Amino acid sequence: MAGAIASRMSFSSLKRKQPKTFTVRIMTMDAEMEFNCEVKWKGKDLFDLVCRTLGLRETWFFGLQYTIKDTIAWLKMDKKVLDHDVPKDEPVTFHFLAKFYPENVEEELVQEITQHLFFLQVKKQILDEKIYCPPEASVLLASYAVQAKYGDYDASVHKRGFLAEEELLPKRVINLYQMTPEMWEERITAWYAEHRGRTRDEAEMEYLKIAQDLEMYGVNYFLIRNKKGTELLLGVDALGLHIYDPENRLTPKTSFPWNEIRNISYSDKEFTIKPLDKKIDVFKFNSSKLRVNKLILQLCIGNHDLFMRRRKADSLEVQQMKAQAREEKARKQMERQRLAREKQLREEAERTRDELERRLLQLKEEAQMANDALMRSEETADLLAEKAQITEEEAKLLAQKAAEAEQEIQRIKATAIRSEEEKRLMEQKVLETEMLALKMAEESERRAKEAEQLKQDLQEARESERRAKQKLLEITSKSAYTQAAGTSSSSVPPVDVPSFSLLSDSLPYDFKDTDMKRLSMEIEKEKVEYMEKSRHLQEQLNELKTEIESLKLKERESAMDILHENAGSKQNTIKKLTLQSTQCRVAFFEEL
Repeated sequence: MAGAIASRMSFSSLKRKQPKTFTVRIMTMDAEMEFNCEVKWKGKDLFDLVCRTLGLRETWFFGLQYTIKDTIAWLKMDKKVLDHDVPKDEPVTFHFLAKFYPENVEEELVQEITQHLFFLQVKKQILDEKIYCPPEASVLLASYAVQAKYGDYDASVHKRGFLAEEELLPKRVINLYQMTPEMWEERITAWYAEHRGRTRDEAEMEYLKIAQDLEMYGVNYFLIRNKKGTELLLGVDALGLHIYDPENRLTPKTSFPWNEIRNISYSDKEFTIKPLDKKIDVFKFNSSKLRVNKLILQLCIGNHDLFMRRRKADSLEVQQMKAQAREEKARKQMERQRLAREKQLREEAERTRDELERRLLQLKEEAQMANDALMRSEETADLLAEKAQITEEEAKLLAQKAAEAEQEIQRIKATAIRSEEEKRLMEQKVLETEMLALKMAEESERRAKEAEQLKQDLQEARESERRAKQKLLEITSKSAYTQAAGTSSSSVPPVDVPSFSLLSDSLPYDFKDTDMKRLSMEIEKEKVEYMEKSRHLQEQLNELKTEIESLKLKERESAMDILHENAGSKQNTIKKLTLQSTQCRVAFFEEL
């Protein structure tokens, strides 16, 4: 009895000790995950679990997003998950997204998973028209997206219509021109074919390098009012704060880089910005909701921290990641070179094999023709031999008849003819017999000559047969050698052509200083080539723009299209705006 009570108490205590959990669903750009979380977990616990699951180390760019009353919000790291104003119905859903954007994607995005998540998010924003992208740049970006998905272009595989089901261009771009889907596909494929040799991560990086120069890339917009009550848009991004006209999100009216801002705070709906220069008065603006102010402050603090971090030496963790990325890049480059060499050697071996097979087939045909000629020669020789034998027999028969005729003449001469008439008749008969004998002798001589000629023809035919047999023997021996060589080349690699396994085993995975120096030189060379490619790319974009300009439907142009025509580049615009002093820009903002 006591034992039963003890076991029941132990079971109930274990039951009480089991932590309460709830289900969370995490939506990334290309996956969906569910976790069982403890009720006491804070935002950081859940965020770290997601990052570990994804294998993500560059965590500072990302966050867990949710929506409250049509306003986006981000999970706070130091606050319990269930203490946030999220729907309590399970599973509780969050979106794992990039919260902060890098200034330079090529220098800052180290991991492939980080780069891939940014690529998917920016691509979706462009297609959803949350980031404005001009038509010609949309086509170029689409070609890199296709390269990332399908790999190298192959005309035998990627036939007309293979992009029919793909969403590659913003609907605004498609509706702006009188162009069929086939015409768009043709232009995308033309650029896609030029990207041969780029891996998925390289194609995604090229996509991001182009996208980061778009005016709306990485900018979060908020509706605000200055102290005069003028409605404006506040843009928060990696470079600073930008003030826009509500009707123009492309070109800011003025900008304040993060290095000019000392402090940011808010009270209720009023936001206060303190410039770094203490002589300059603070400037304020009002937002529509307190919740929006919280979001603005989060984005400002995070972007400001990253802005300052970029201008300091990398942390040990970042240095390690970059070193690993360089080694991985070098390893992949060597692997690609090895595969390229292997492919080249295989192609050469296949070409040699094809040539040998073609030569072997040609020799077989020649042998067949020689064999046919030999058979015809043998048949002709047999016919000539038979004809010669018949002619010889006829000549013998004629000689025999001539001898008999001669005997008949002798017999007639020996016979006495008594009467003159008989003598005359006999002489006439003798004359006719002599004529006949002469003709038979001539015929016999002609037959003999013909027999001699036939013998010569037979001898020549036999000589031709002998030569044909000799040639057939030579061709047969050569064919056997060639076939043996072809079989050897197709089944066994040549001595100087290493097999795949040998190359794989001999590939070094430790990188010496010379390898890294060579890689550094190659990177510098790539930078120069990139500048040249950028100029070439701009020329291509201008050509495409000119080409499709005649197909544009002017009446379908959006306000963004018109504004973009008159806008300058993103970097030049911000540089011009920040040439003025901070005090002048603050005064300008307040007088808007």
